[in-house]
Amino acid sequence: MTTTWTAARVVRDRNAGPYLAGVVVSGFGTSALWLASSVWVKDLTGSDGLAALCLLAMWAPTLAGPLLGTLADRFRRRPLLIAASLLMAVLLLTLCAVDSPRGLWLLYAVLFVYGAAGVVHDAAESALIATVVDRSLLGDFNGLRTTAGEGMKLLAPLAGAGLYAACGGAAVAVLDSVTFLLATVVYAFLRVREDRPAPPTGSRRERAAEGARRLWAHPVLRPLVLAGGATMLCAGLSGALVHAVVDALGHSPAYAGVLYAVQGAGSVAVGLLSGPALRRLGERRFAAYGIAVLAVAVALRAVPHDPLAWMCSAAIGAGLPAVLIATLTAVQHRTPAPLLGRVTATANTLVYTPNVLGLAAGAALVEFFDHRLRLAALGCALTATAATLLTRRPNPTPA
Repeated sequence: MTTTWTAARVVRDRNAGPYLAGVVVSGFGTSALWLASSVWVKDLTGSDGLAALCLLAMWAPTLAGPLLGTLADRFRRRPLLIAASLLMAVLLLTLCAVDSPRGLWLLYAVLFVYGAAGVVHDAAESALIATVVDRSLLGDFNGLRTTAGEGMKLLAPLAGAGLYAACGGAAVAVLDSVTFLLATVVYAFLRVREDRPAPPTGSRRERAAEGARRLWAHPVLRPLVLAGGATMLCAGLSGALVHAVVDALGHSPAYAGVLYAVQGAGSVAVGLLSGPALRRLGERRFAAYGIAVLAVAVALRAVPHDPLAWMCSAAIGAGLPAVLIATLTAVQHRTPAPLLGRVTATANTLVYTPNVLGLAAGAALVEFFDHRLRLAALGCALTATAATLLTRRPNPTPA
């Protein structure tokens, strides 16, 4: 009852409700393009390596998160979100010119800008939401945002693949462009009054370092970000083993899609429950319990049993987002507004970059070690991460 009530309060909020609608729309376009772009390159070139570069092009700007985050503190957040969305809506239309391998440079360039705009967008939206949504509802909002995002990941890739098969990659790019335009309309109708940020002092590098120092010096944020990075590294290493798990179950590679769908359902569920859980447990314990659930699920994946594999996938989907929601909510609660863009971008870099590194390392090592031993080792590493959070001093107050 409490979960339903708080979720309804978020949806009815005059700013949070429309913004969640924007998340659904833009997330649909992003997820559709994420899959279609690699398929597009594969069809044009026949190269798996060039297709994989699409994901790298979108993720590479994350490494510059602390620098890009300064933009979210330099300008008013709502106009910045509108400008970034309009920029991507226009740039995506240029992909209609890509019809041969010679045009791949344009596709990669647009995807790189896409990733950079996404870093700025995430930092600006986190800072804006922290000022326009009731602070007692930030955990609920972040959970519902996760639910919306994961729901789109379940639906959008299939829709994108179907549109690509029917009309080609340019049609998917146009669809994504339209979603950015719709998101722009949502941002335009947000009711928020923002003061003009104070003129910056020092160089951009110094301003970026200021956000990093704030994050590193905070006794609550630092352990959460470190635990989030360690968790995402293990998640990347574990994710690279999904096809080995499917092989052990005796199914075709396509069965991995079933496991991913069950995992997404778990993420949707935890997003709905995160607000009340954060208020009851606080960010540190909520994150620790989520990592502990993830640890057990990852280790038990070594057992080749279909019902258990489904349960483990759902548990992974439920456990993994907990530390991400807890970290973002803690950053929003404990960071001054003028620094929030930089601190958010820095935290995202430290949390999400290890996931990409883990996927790359896991893919490189998948043939060298028995996947069951690696899953057991990852379960132990995640257990140690959860224990580290639980043995630290409790938060002075819950979120």
